[in-house]
Amino acid sequence: MSKEKQDKIITAGKRKTAVAKALIVPGNGEIKINKKPYQQLTYFKRLMIEEPVELTKQTLGNFNYNLSISISGGGQESQIEAARLAIAKALVKFTKSTELKKAFLAYDRNLLIADTRRKEAYKPGDSKARAKRQKSYR
Repeated sequence: MSKEKQDKIITAGKRKTAVAKALIVPGNGEIKINKKPYQQLTYFKRLMIEEPVELTKQTLGNFNYNLSISISGGGQESQIEAARLAIAKALVKFTKSTELKKAFLAYDRNLLIADTRRKEAYKPGDSKARAKRQKSYR
């Protein structure tokens, strides 16, 4: 494996129908979401993206990585949660730190383990997934 291949890792995170792919390389702490700095996000979304970064700083003492995240599908909240998952997975995989993995799991299990719940399919002959039309024979 060449030196170039070892210096970058790509991970993915999913939430509902949103899919985020994170590319991590050694750098100076720059995070871009869909080629834009994450600081352009609203306050609470920015805080959600910063959670794995702050935990990494507390656990390892530094954050010398550049992250590039591309997100598609889903709504705004799902996209942020998918990005958060992809970032945390990338950091654990890149640093190979069990201490960091334990810190993420202790803080919030959803940082490393995806929420597998999906929308239930509509049933044949009905307009809903569960509730059926009631019949009255009076």
